[in-house]
Amino acid sequence: MIWNKNKECMSREELRDLQGKRLHKLVDLVYHNTPFYRAKMQEMDLLPDDIRTIDDIAKLPFTTKADLRDNYPVGLLATPMSEIVRIHASSGTTGNPTIVGYTYRDLEIWKEVIARALTAYGVTRGDIVSVGYGYGLFTGGLGAHYGVEHLGATVLPTSTGNTEKHIRLLRDLGVTGIACTPSYALYLAEALHKQGLSADDLKLRIGAFGAEPWTENMRREIEERLGIQAYN
Repeated sequence: MIWNKNKECMSREELRDLQGKRLHKLVDLVYHNTPFYRAKMQEMDLLPDDIRTIDDIAKLPFTTKADLRDNYPVGLLATPMSEIVRIHASSGTTGNPTIVGYTYRDLEIWKEVIARALTAYGVTRGDIVSVGYGYGLFTGGLGAHYGVEHLGATVLPTSTGNTEKHIRLLRDLGVTGIACTPSYALYLAEALHKQGLSADDLKLRIGAFGAEPWTENMRREIEERLGIQAYN
């Protein structure tokens, strides 16, 4: 299914034209507002006007994990803090956490693209979706949450932990979709089995899994044990 036909069904030529325009706009933004990126581009004798098509992305310098750590906390922001309405961060287990600042417009775009993905998976306004990603500094929970709401479906913000209660709500509310890590989906299936229940006791039909790597074998096992279509 398609959420935004105008954007998702444009021709390849229209898409490339749009990508080129947006890439140029983005490069121009960071060149004039982020000293780090301006210095990297100047080292390569690059100016924003050198980036005109999507193919020109190959001219741009890479941003590494070390760059993110070295510019902690907000050295890579391209907008003043007065325009930042939310901050998320990585765990920081290997050094400084990666700080991500969002403007209001960023969040509008975020929930729009999540709605597109969920619609492609088959989620509709008639679905109830349990968001089992962690909320808080991790981006996944709130990202999926607002995407479900933007689509018009019902969101159940279960987050992580208390799996027994989660299973009860899945069953009692007739939840039809779930978003979580694939490893938690398998844990949920095991907990379901320990309670003497099976996929037949639930109405789940769609799963949106991510935030960690998983294999095709895991996908097949999740689909079989939870009776769903599993999407990455």
